[in-house]
Amino acid sequence: MTKNDPGLQYSAAPNRYKSMSYQRCGKSGLKLPSLSLGLWQNFGAVDSSENAKSMLHRAFDLGINHFDLANNYGPPYGSAETTFGQVMAKSFKPYRDEILISSKAGYDMWPGPYGMGGSRKYMVASCDQSLKRTGLDYFDVFYSHCYDPDTPLEETMQALDYIVRSGRAMYVGISSYSAVHSKQAIRILQDLGTPLLIHQPSYNMFDRRIENGLTDVLLEEKIGAIVFSPLAQGLLTNKYLNGVPQGSRAARSEQVYLNQNNITPDKIAKVKQLNELARQRGQSLAQMALAWVLNNKAVTSAIIGASNINQIADCVASLDTLDFSQQELTHIDTILGQ
Repeated sequence: MTKNDPGLQYSAAPNRYKSMSYQRCGKSGLKLPSLSLGLWQNFGAVDSSENAKSMLHRAFDLGINHFDLANNYGPPYGSAETTFGQVMAKSFKPYRDEILISSKAGYDMWPGPYGMGGSRKYMVASCDQSLKRTGLDYFDVFYSHCYDPDTPLEETMQALDYIVRSGRAMYVGISSYSAVHSKQAIRILQDLGTPLLIHQPSYNMFDRRIENGLTDVLLEEKIGAIVFSPLAQGLLTNKYLNGVPQGSRAARSEQVYLNQNNITPDKIAKVKQLNELARQRGQSLAQMALAWVLNNKAVTSAIIGASNINQIADCVASLDTLDFSQQELTHIDTILGQ
């Protein structure tokens, strides 16, 4: 199949790399876009496949060439990978070598004792299933999605090493590991000869846990960082300034990380103050929140989520104003009670 194949449903924008910046990932030879698109929400079988396809097309047209998946993204589990695989086959196949695709294994995926965790059996089997759902020959990055206290860390890292050596992935990453466990994982992978490329932690104005040691480890070891939930699941946007709108992420019954119970009056008051500062900067709140995350020198890329193409374009526009004055940073810390 070629880019001129009449069977293709999509032709990428010729100027797709004009509006995006790309950062070196740690000490590797790989560059990541400053913004990457995550398929955690809105790409499952319960969602509109046409909207999902439009968002993937729009993201790539704007220079977002990294798409982040996991085995249990949906709902139901696995369906986001299936959705992406369909778009890959019908739209992105000619551009495979321009695109970075990642997936993960760690959280619950199928019944029984081998359907979650960090065992070699689960990690390799899950990777194989994910490759089948996406229709890919390999992932660019495959992650251990979470630390498993019941499996020796050596076994999990050996599984990642095997996944690379067997051709299932080019690079390996870890997600949501503590600073201590990250350092241990780095050492084990170094000894195995498959260096750790990247860490994927949660990071936003309301969740700054990575500043308590993890960013120091990543900078010292020259490991890339791609952060998820930079907009706090949509809380750091103008969506919730006046309550929880019908159809929003927080209103969806399956939500665990963001729901009406944890959108407190105190948080909304802080969001309103942040929104006013963003207005003074000539940005939307989402744009300022993304710029703030990218202001951390340990961060290589931020994973955005979206429910429509306009949100993706709005996020990319954040790259026009990334700098903060010290006064602005201090004001943000004061609002957040830091």
